Amino acid sequence: MSQGQPRRPVDQPIKYGDVFSVEGEMAEKAVAPGDAAVMQSAESLMLGQRAPLVPPPIVQGDGITIGEALEAAGITAGHKPVERSDAAAIQAAEVRATGRTDVVPGGVAAVAQSAATHNAQTPRREDKTKLRDVLADASSKLPSDRPATMRDAKGVTSAETRNDSNLTTHPTGVAASVAVAARLNEKGDKAP
Repeated sequence: MSQGQPRRPVDQPIKYGDVFSVEGEMAEKAVAPGDAAVMQSAESLMLGQRAPLVPPPIVQGDGITIGEALEAAGITAGHKPVERSDAAAIQAAEVRATGRTDVVPGGVAAVAQSAATHNAQTPRREDKTKLRDVLADASSKLPSDRPATMRDAKGVTSAETRNDSNLTTHPTGVAASVAVAARLNEKGDKAP
């Protein structure tokens, strides 16, 4: 972080506008407790600023897309090696974004599945493919995309949980990011 960039005071709540480019009242609204871990992680990774890696989604019109939520997961959990559960969650997200039931050749899910297979056979953590490598520019790699819904979040969460040896999701991973996007979109639909 360069010296001229302001940081949010530690004792202040994280606001949606601190992480996503949102307009109006939503930007000043404090993050809900369930979203706080994802937002805190995103904020710390982005060092108090919006990430230069991907343009922040703007909550207006249709809302945050599934592809944008995948990109957010690449920021918040980017250091995490891709595992089978991540690949399954990414595939579920891609299916929901595109409406296709098959894996898009060369798409985000195909790359994630390949990375998970590679990582399972790679003993050294530093040699493993990370989520940031797979999810960078995810929305541009999807043949089609659409706003995340709570139904999408549940499907992605289910896929990630089913494919995890502990039957859990990563607190700042793919399912968490899609869930945050869906909650923001749902709140945006209820805004005046």
